[in-house]
Amino acid sequence: MAGRVLRALPRLKTVNRLQVILQHLKMSNQTDSTAEVLLEKRGGAGIITLNRPKALNALNLPMIQQIYPQLKMWEQDPETFLIIIKGTGGKAFCAGGDIRAITEAGKVGDKLVQEFFKEEYRLNNAIGTCKKPYVALIDGITMGGGVGLSIHGHFRVATEKTLFAMPETAIGLFPDVGGGYFLPRLSGRVGYYLGLTGYRLKGRDVLKAGIATHFVESEKLPALEKDLIALKSPSKENIADLLNSYHKKCTVDQEKKFVLDEHMEKINSLFSANSMEEIVKKLKQDGSPFAIKQLETINKMSPTSLKLTLRQLREGASMSLQEVLRMEYRLSQACMKGQDFYEGVRAVLIDKDQSPKWKPPALEEVSDEFVDNCFKPLGNDDLKL
Repeated sequence: MAGRVLRALPRLKTVNRLQVILQHLKMSNQTDSTAEVLLEKRGGAGIITLNRPKALNALNLPMIQQIYPQLKMWEQDPETFLIIIKGTGGKAFCAGGDIRAITEAGKVGDKLVQEFFKEEYRLNNAIGTCKKPYVALIDGITMGGGVGLSIHGHFRVATEKTLFAMPETAIGLFPDVGGGYFLPRLSGRVGYYLGLTGYRLKGRDVLKAGIATHFVESEKLPALEKDLIALKSPSKENIADLLNSYHKKCTVDQEKKFVLDEHMEKINSLFSANSMEEIVKKLKQDGSPFAIKQLETINKMSPTSLKLTLRQLREGASMSLQEVLRMEYRLSQACMKGQDFYEGVRAVLIDKDQSPKWKPPALEEVSDEFVDNCFKPLGNDDLKL
């Protein structure tokens, strides 16, 4: 009897070891599915899935640090023909950067406020210069940092659930992640309007504004993704053809006019002024219901942010993406040293009383000298791309 038990011991150890290994494998699979970003290769496609559904897939530093090297690897890999980025949870592609973490870091002087922006902008640049076709499925909320993950790629597929905005002037920031590059390049003064007021575009309007390249029903995205993965050694043209075929079949809101159509003339004239004071003056003189509404919105925004944003867009209009990101990094650090950002985050995201006390409280009190200083080079601390 004792001999039989002893003989069984090594077998038990083996079984236990096997259980431990299986348990470990199961755990590593679980950690994979609970990871904040999932990176996988399927067929000829590298797939990036933002996986923080409870936080509306907001982008944090660890996520950026995982996406960047993988993107660079896929770009060099001869077996990877395209890159797809999407979000989980059905509500958001990516609602922005992890503003709370940055706020906490900024209050205590943590270096995260340099690292986050540096690495985020490097990722934006990597997307903008990526040699492989890059397809962003911007289903649901796409704001701030989420725009940076999509707008600089070759293809942006919007759906009826897409909600686009660059709402940074409301929290004492500015439309960064390359906003200075893509916003002034939209038709007329639409980009200036979106960047200064934080106006939200929905569904097909995201396509009509020139932000998305294609429009597909949300429920068709899994099929589209499957077809993209199944493409054999596709060229950029093959990918465009497939996206076009889905786009053409989509009839949702096809007949609807662009939401800003009736206001385009006013947007182009009112938002073409050279200074914020002049824009405000023009809005007051215009006096139409549309102009009054814009005045109300602008009056809620950080005066400092508005001045920085207008200059950012005016200068960015003739800069390369790399020059824009370098400029925006300087602005980000100026905002981290100021106080409107912390006050804006408090009022909008933390206490939610929606009544920030901006300092200075009026456009006239934000001096040109102060604005100039925010744009000055940072020497060795400048963003290196």
